[in-house]
Amino acid sequence: MLLQATGISKSYGIQSVLDGISLQVNEKERVGLVGVNGAGKSTFLQILAGEMSFDSGQIHKAKETTIGYLAQNSGLQSDKTIHEEMLAVFAPLIEAEAELRRMEASIADPRVAEDSKRYEELLERYAVRSDWFKDHGGYEMNTRIRSVLHGMGFGEFAPETPISTLSGGQKTRLALARILLQAPDLLMLDEPTNHLDIETLTWLEDYLRGYAGGILVVSHDRYFLDRLVTAIVEIERHESRRYTGNYTRYMELKAAEYEIRMKQFEKQQDEISRMEDFVQRNIVRASTTKRAQSRRKALDKMERIDRPMGDMKKANFSFEPDFMSGKEVLQVRQVSVSFNEGQPLFKNASFELRRGETAALIGPNGIGKSTLLQCMIGSREPSLGSVNWGTKVKIAYYDQEQTHLNPRNTVLEELWSEYPMLEEARIRTILGNFLFSGEDVQKRIAALSGGEKARVSLSKLMLRGANMLILDEPTNHLDLVSREVLEAALMDFEGTLLFISHDRYFLNKMAERILELHPSGIDQYLGNYDDYVDKKQELKEIANEAAELALATTSKNTNNEAAAQDKGAISTFEADKQTKREERNRQRRIAELEKNISELEEKVAFIENEMTKPEIYQDYLALQGYEADLKDKKASLSGFFSEWEILADE
Repeated sequence: MLLQATGISKSYGIQSVLDGISLQVNEKERVGLVGVNGAGKSTFLQILAGEMSFDSGQIHKAKETTIGYLAQNSGLQSDKTIHEEMLAVFAPLIEAEAELRRMEASIADPRVAEDSKRYEELLERYAVRSDWFKDHGGYEMNTRIRSVLHGMGFGEFAPETPISTLSGGQKTRLALARILLQAPDLLMLDEPTNHLDIETLTWLEDYLRGYAGGILVVSHDRYFLDRLVTAIVEIERHESRRYTGNYTRYMELKAAEYEIRMKQFEKQQDEISRMEDFVQRNIVRASTTKRAQSRRKALDKMERIDRPMGDMKKANFSFEPDFMSGKEVLQVRQVSVSFNEGQPLFKNASFELRRGETAALIGPNGIGKSTLLQCMIGSREPSLGSVNWGTKVKIAYYDQEQTHLNPRNTVLEELWSEYPMLEEARIRTILGNFLFSGEDVQKRIAALSGGEKARVSLSKLMLRGANMLILDEPTNHLDLVSREVLEAALMDFEGTLLFISHDRYFLNKMAERILELHPSGIDQYLGNYDDYVDKKQELKEIANEAAELALATTSKNTNNEAAAQDKGAISTFEADKQTKREERNRQRRIAELEKNISELEEKVAFIENEMTKPEIYQDYLALQGYEADLKDKKASLSGFFSEWEILADE
C-alpha cells in the first residue's frame, strides 16, 4: 500500500465539499478519480498532497513513500534554462558524480598511493559510491532527460532556452516532464492531458503504462482513462465509490448496478403496496384483523430500500438548423498562411465538405488548425488560396478561448444582448437547460470557471440555428457528463460539422472523416480516430516493405544467373510480406480475444457475487434470470478461450 485515505471530509462554512471520502492506492496501481466539475476531485488531491487541511478522517502512507503532485495547469516558474531545470532533478546524482571525479583525481595522485592503507580505503569508498551512482541511474541521466523532453514536445527546443520565455501551456508541459523525471513512488496528476496534442498524449500514455510506481490521476479524457487505469474512484454527491476496471468498464458496472438497485426498489414497492392494500381492506374485519395487524407490524419493521439516484442533473440541449443548406457546403482550395511574409505556417491546404458530413481537423500543437478555422469564418485572410461557401450556409463558430464572451456581462446579459427579441423567461429557460439556475444567471462572465464559460458559449451556439457548426476544441473544460451530453446533441444534429479536437474518445464517436493538417497541406482519411491510426500504421508498413523491396531489387545483376537469384529474392520477399501480414492479424485477434475474455470474466464474477445476496437467491424468478445470463456468458467465454488456444498454439 502506497497511500490510504479513510473518511476524509471537508467543508467551507456550511457547504460540504467532501463527506467521508475513502481511497487506497497500492504499488504499481493506476487509479482514475472521476466526477462532475465541482465534485471536489482537485480539493481531494490537494488534501492527499498535504497542501490543504481537512476536517475529519485519516491519511496513511509508508514513511519511505515519495509522492509527486502536479496541480491542474500548474506551469513551471523558474529563471533557469530548460536543461538546467531538468538536470536539477538529479542533484544527488550530480553531487555523487562530482565526488567520484574528485576521488579519481586522488586515486591518480602518486602521493596518495604511497599510503597503502589510505589508498585501499579510497578505492573501497570509490567502488561503493560508483555502484550507488550506477544503481540510481547516474549513467542514464542525460538520456532520460532527452527522452522525456522529446516525448513532451520539447525535442526541437534548444537546451539553453530560458523557461521564462515559454508560453503558459509549455510551462505546464515542462512541469509534467520534471515530475516524470523525479519518478516518485506515487504520481498524483490533476488533468495532465490539458495542453497536449495527440502525439504527446500517446507518448504520455505509453510512458505511464510502463511507470514503475503507482498513479492517481484526475482526468476528463476517457480514451486516456481507458488505456491507463485499472480502477476508477468516483466522487458523486460528496461521497466516493470504487469500481474495478477502466473507464468503459466503470460505466458498464455503474449502469448494471443502477438497474439492479432499481429492480430491487420496484419489487419492494410492489410488495409494500400489496401489504398496505391488504391492511386497509382487512384491518376492520374480525376474521382477518390479526393477519392485517401482523402485516402492519411487518411493514413497520421493514428496512426500506431508497429509490436509487440516477445521474446528477445534466445539461440538456440540441442544435436545430433554421433551414437546410445547399449540397455543396465548403470548398477550401490551396490555402496557405504566413506571418509577416515569413516561412508559411502551412500551405496548399485543400478539402471539401458536403451537407450532413462530419469531419475532424487534427494535427500537432502550433501547426495552424485554429488559424485555418479563422480563415474559414473570415476573421483572418489566407496568404494564398481561397475559401468558398455554398448556398444558404449559416455558420456558428465555437472559440476554445471564449474570446467572443464579454467579461463585463452577466450570464443573462450575454445571451440577451445577442438575442434581444427573446423574452427573459425564454432566456432563463435556455440557461436552465445549461445548468444556470436562480442567481447563477447574474454571475459575471469574468467570474465563471472554464466549464461554465463553455456552457454559456454552447447556449449561444444552440440559439444560432446554424446548419454549419465549426467547433474549436469543444470538449475542453467540460466534465465527463457534459461531454456525453454534447456528443448526444451533435449526433442528432442534421447539419454539417467541422471540429478540432485532441479528445480521441470524442474523435472516435463523432468523426466520419479525419483531416490531418501538416506544413505541406492536408491528408484525408475516411473513418474515425482508430481507423486513422490503423491506416497510418498500414501506410507505414507499406512504405517499409517498399523500401525493403527496393533494396532487394537494386542488387540485381545483368547476367541470367543473377537475375534468377533476384526473382527468387523478390518471391521470397513477397512470401515473407504475406507471412508478416498474417502474423499481425493473428496478434491483433489474440489481443482482441484477451480483452473480451477479461471483460467477460469480470462480468461473470459480478453476476456470481450478486447471486450470493439474500435478496437474489431467495427470489426464484430473479435467480433464474441471473443463472440464464451466467450460462450465456460462460458459453461465450468458452468460445473465446477455444479460439485463443488455437491462435496461441500456431
